[in-house]
Amino acid sequence: MAISDWPEAERPREKLLARGPQALSDAELLAIFLRTGTAGKTAVDLARELLTRFGGLRPLLTADVDAMCDAPGLGPAKYAQLAAALEMGRRHLGEKLARGTALESTADTRRYLESRLRDLPYEVFCCLFLDNRHRVLAFEELFRGTLNGTAVYPREIVKRALSHNAAAVILVHNHPSGVAEPSRADETLTDRLKEALTLVDVRLLDHLVVGDGEMVSFSERGLL
Repeated sequence: MAISDWPEAERPREKLLARGPQALSDAELLAIFLRTGTAGKTAVDLARELLTRFGGLRPLLTADVDAMCDAPGLGPAKYAQLAAALEMGRRHLGEKLARGTALESTADTRRYLESRLRDLPYEVFCCLFLDNRHRVLAFEELFRGTLNGTAVYPREIVKRALSHNAAAVILVHNHPSGVAEPSRADETLTDRLKEALTLVDVRLLDHLVVGDGEMVSFSERGLL
């Protein structure tokens, strides 16, 4: 039976318009993106098969172009559309951290940082530079490493803070393993960075570690 023959309240698009996107299952959301199914399958049937094939919505959304193009019902055009949609979502969150914007919402900041870092297969170390009213001056990726770690140089972070005339800094890095628990090396590095920044009158507000669906705050842990 085609989706157009379903009761109106059960059709994904009509359901979204009536109840909002949060009311839809992963398969229903994906079906709206797919628009059509394949021979003998509705878009919802195809969506369910794709979710099973990739192991869920997130693995599908982060699949590389080759894997996505090999999947039935997808291809280069769908990959391009999906990549564009994901990037629009990231940029929407990124507008919360636009230059001159005060960090009023911790949740918005964390969502943005998580969207930027959590799916990377290598470790990156970034800094969010703020003025004395906690308005954003810049967000920069300063160091990039491997799956297991990255080299971080306090002198370079101090130089960038002074270059932006920053009054405060939030550090953030990811753990590609997915485990956000800070290592002893992370704690030692944070102490060194705090000490270096204090010498030039820049406050270290927090150090965030991004994992797979979780984020650890040094400030909340009492580690600063």
